[in-house]
Amino acid sequence: MTTHFITAEIDLQETPAELLKAIETELNKQGEPLRWAITSMNVEQQKATVEAVVIKSAK
Repeated sequence: MTTHFITAEIDLQETPAELLKAIETELNKQGEPLRWAITSMNVEQQKATVEAVVIKSAK
């Protein structure tokens, strides 16, 4: 297993619960999230930038 630092851009959602689900879905595509944070938001473009550390299994 290896850890990776990733940055993802997520579309803002109608509710915080929907935003959380969108973030988790995107991060799970990259591996198993260890920790993550929303580091910026662009209200004009309706995007949130998320930085995360994920674990990827060696294949």
